[in-house]
Amino acid sequence: MDKETWYFIDSGNCSPAYNMAMDEMLLHWHSKGVLPPIVRFYGWNPATLSIGYFQKVHKEIDFEAVNKYGLGFVRRPTGGRGVLHDQELTYSVIVSEEHPQMPATVTEAYRVISEGILQGFRYLGLDAYFSVPRTKEEENQLKNPRSSVCFDAPSWYELVVEGRKIAGSAQTRQKGVILQHGSIILDIDEDKLFNLFKYPSERVRKRMQKAFKNKAVAINELKSSPVELKDVSEAFHKGFADGLNVGWEPYQLNDREEREVWELARTKYELEEWNFRR
Repeated sequence: MDKETWYFIDSGNCSPAYNMAMDEMLLHWHSKGVLPPIVRFYGWNPATLSIGYFQKVHKEIDFEAVNKYGLGFVRRPTGGRGVLHDQELTYSVIVSEEHPQMPATVTEAYRVISEGILQGFRYLGLDAYFSVPRTKEEENQLKNPRSSVCFDAPSWYELVVEGRKIAGSAQTRQKGVILQHGSIILDIDEDKLFNLFKYPSERVRKRMQKAFKNKAVAINELKSSPVELKDVSEAFHKGFADGLNVGWEPYQLNDREEREVWELARTKYELEEWNFRR
């Protein structure tokens, strides 16, 4: 049977506002039938703290630390918690809710899309598997996370190696289209990450950071010799093709599409009205 052809975009390193505007515009164009389903890889310049759509900025984020580290800052259109985008490959998948491969429920669609991530890790030689809560207590933890940090605990069908979370993803559905994007982490600077959030006390912060080491892991912690970004990109390029059972057609935005992305970045994702709305 012939494989369906999806577009593949490698954007390289882009600004925080551009990255979120690009994902939103790809969703919009796909909803109009202008573009087929798309997988996009990208990075961040500068390194950026992104927060979920529902997070409360001034309650959770230490902006002195964000500024001290010279980080970008942006609110995502998806849910989830805070992510430090630094030594990572970021991906997004844009596909119609009506696509024959996409289940109706969010968690099951998450599972199907994340099959590509699973295969990518396996191409890197890592024995990754999906997290599924085994007890009522674990299920309640997923519903009521204790921390503002994304990688503090695995959610339904996120990827785990040796019991620790290795990829973080978030999803939204708008205009009949699924947008799922997430982080594939090569290295984590845990001190920097935990400095970006507010805590009731230093004791609580230390306890959370200590617990984090048992809950999350980066690729290079698991490899005997470090892998580079290009190796990860190649592995996940093949992994998504296998996991989604698709072929790729490389795509680059035309001048009009680029202008539309920049305009959305300027009028939404660069604005305090969006980023500090909660």
